[in-house]
Amino acid sequence: MRVCIVGLGAIGGLFAGWLGSRSPETGALQLSALARGETLAAVREHGLRLDTPQGVVGVPLRASDDAAELGAQDLVIVAVKGPSLAGVAGAVAAMCGPQTQVLSAMNGIPWWFFDGLPGPCQGLTLESVDAGGRVRALIPPSV
Repeated sequence: MRVCIVGLGAIGGLFAGWLGSRSPETGALQLSALARGETLAAVREHGLRLDTPQGVVGVPLRASDDAAELGAQDLVIVAVKGPSLAGVAGAVAAMCGPQTQVLSAMNGIPWWFFDGLPGPCQGLTLESVDAGGRVRALIPPSV
């Protein structure tokens, strides 16, 4: 299974650490992360480490700032702050194949929140969450 974490901050790093430290070393899980700047440099130099009650655990992880390099994934976990979502939506879309699932691990109301709701909220979109529908166009709720 190919899993990519988008954003290796506190939440994304925890997801990556938890998944990577609990997967059997059979190669069944191919864990990667889309990161940038100092975070990417640190992970490339030192790897990802998870501090547990039993000690520090190294987590096997392929990190890049290029979604095309990481390729299509089975699961993409988006763990960026809300204002950064529009900036990474294209990268998330680039990692989505026909069977890819996208998990939003973000606080706040997601771009798909009102989809399928009946009544007065039916069809409602929030410009403050997804200005111009950019995220929806790149990451449709059906993905």
